[in-house]
Amino acid sequence: MSAPVFSADDYRAALQSLLPRGKAWPRDQDATQAKVLAGLTGIYAKNSADAVQLLVDAFPGTMCAMLPEWESALGFPDPNIGLLPTIAQRRALVLARFAGVGGQSINYMIGFAANLGYAVSIKQFVPARVGRARVGQPLYGPAWAHAWQVNAPLNTVTKSRVGSSVVGEPLAVWGNAQMQYELNKIAPAHTVLIFSLLIRPLLSVNQAAYFTRGSWKYFLTRSGDFSS
Repeated sequence: MSAPVFSADDYRAALQSLLPRGKAWPRDQDATQAKVLAGLTGIYAKNSADAVQLLVDAFPGTMCAMLPEWESALGFPDPNIGLLPTIAQRRALVLARFAGVGGQSINYMIGFAANLGYAVSIKQFVPARVGRARVGQPLYGPAWAHAWQVNAPLNTVTKSRVGSSVVGEPLAVWGNAQMQYELNKIAPAHTVLIFSLLIRPLLSVNQAAYFTRGSWKYFLTRSGDFSS
């Protein structure tokens, strides 16, 4: 059930119902008293709309007016990346930080990137061992056990959308700097992230979010080709 939103006419009718009855108290909209009430009820209607909007802004996924307050509560803008250029990106970052409960798994990292709007996959490396390594395979040393390769498109494009963008915002934003910074910030302490930006497209954000609920091993068996 949605919260009721009362208009200025609703408030005017409510105030008129409280007035005494008689010829000195006409209910006609053209009457002077009705016009005086109409001048008062505009602010009441605005307060009603703001109260309903407060319910929307109480959740970071649907916020609008309270975006600066949410950013301040979560420590934004970050001095290393500054203020993001679009409302949609700022909202996505707040939601990702707010919903991020912390984790050390690859699934968590992929899901966090998907919440930011980036489709990524992550590959792990296994140090070469006698009896397991095959001819032609890379001879990874022990340090590679702590390396995670983050595969992402060469340029992630965030396009403006009707309903989520505002006047003055760019129609499209390119780059992966935000994703790289955020993943480095939440990566497990023992890992080293290597970002591999691919020309061929990866899975969509929705597909990446889906596979975080399934098995990420599917990604690792495709030798870095996740487009099919």
